[in-house]
Parts: sequence; structure tokens; C-alpha cells
Amino acid sequence: MTPYSADVELAMITFCRSLREKDRRRYAAVEAAKLGPGGVPYVALLLGIDPKTIRQGEADLKDLPDVPPQDVRKKGAAERRN
Repeated sequence: MTPYSADVELAMITFCRSLREKDRRRYAAVEAAKLGPGGVPYVALLLGIDPKTIRQGEADLKDLPDVPPQDVRKKGAAERRN
């Protein structure tokens, strides 16, 4: 496994901190999966997340609904087109 560059690691840490707990563990699980073997311990150390939390994120990803939840935007919130 090849670790990410310092710039990418900083971006990952910053992004992860902006997420809610549920999304944080799912994000960590996706990143760990991209790295393959050794990904879970690397991502856990990098993001300060317990490896068990990443495993829970992996389980969460398997149980996602097929259809995304309804839009979070309020009606009329989109830009108007002229």
C-alpha cells in the first residue's frame, strides 16, 4: 500500500472533520477500501478513528438504501433560469 501525499492527507483530515459521525465512518471505510490491504489501519491512524468504527462504516455501506433520500433543498431554492 502506498500512503497518500501530505497534501491529500491534510485534505482528507479537513474534509472528515466537517462530516457527521455516520458520514465520517462511511467516508473512512471508502478510503480504506480504495487502499486495499493495510488501508484500515492507515486510515484509522490518519483520521484518528478506531478501526472498529471503520468496520462499522463498511457494514453501513452494505445497507444503504437503493434510492437516495429526498433532496435537502427547499422548493424554490434552485437558481432561476432566464
